[in-house]
Amino acid sequence: MSERARRPSLGRGLAALLGETGGRAAEGAAGLRQVPIEAIRPSAFQPRRHFADAELEELAQSIREKGILQPLLVRPLVADDGETSFELIAGERRWRASQRAGLHQVPALVRELSDAETLEIALVENLQREDLSALEEAEAYTRLMREFGRNQTSLAEAVGKSRSHVANTIRLLSLPKSVQQMLESGALSAGHARALLALPDPAPAAQEVVGRGLNVRATEALVRRRVSRPAAPEPPLRARDADTAALERELADALGLKVTIAGRGRGGSLTLHYSSLDQLDRVLALLRQ
Repeated sequence: MSERARRPSLGRGLAALLGETGGRAAEGAAGLRQVPIEAIRPSAFQPRRHFADAELEELAQSIREKGILQPLLVRPLVADDGETSFELIAGERRWRASQRAGLHQVPALVRELSDAETLEIALVENLQREDLSALEEAEAYTRLMREFGRNQTSLAEAVGKSRSHVANTIRLLSLPKSVQQMLESGALSAGHARALLALPDPAPAAQEVVGRGLNVRATEALVRRRVSRPAAPEPPLRARDADTAALERELADALGLKVTIAGRGRGGSLTLHYSSLDQLDRVLALLRQ
């Protein structure tokens, strides 16, 4: 049986794995148990890095009043001494909020999962809840491709997104660090960032977008203008004259190297040609004097 036929899309399979109607209706689900909260540790595969304090406090208050409505998903880990702990796969916000709410144990579905399944499920859960920032999403896609051999097409199928969405999201990681920081801080949206990708150097345009408070449509128009703007032509080289040739010979005699002078507009260039490292060392010594 093929891998595609044997393995369901995680985008559709996650709901069944966690229980379609949440924790209350899943009390009889296989593998559901009450797990001590201190026995659970976060997963290294969690793609989300930032948890807003105000949102956690709001969720903690809801848990105090109503309890946890959807179980966490964990996988068992057995230490060398035989003691079992649990790695958190899905539900880190609920786990963190439960600690704030003072719970000592939480409902959890216990599943034996591989590293690849762990990362994919963590990614899918966050994507379905729209909990990841654009850069966190891009980094998670990249990790799935690098560590678990996914290509963009199979990855798009697994998370229920289009291949173009996956490709454009991954491209955000090619933005300069300064622009990524604007995106991470919320100064730029993912729509702004995707528009800026068309520029060879997006940083100046990103500064202008933030400074002027441009929306995505205005940013796209700004990028189109900059892309279509023809590059300023370089001034033509000036014709060599007798004075230039004489100066080249004078410098060549003084330095012991071939010298080329090229005039361009009001400026130009002076090129020293060396044929050995000894010649280079000699001219460097002269310049340092």
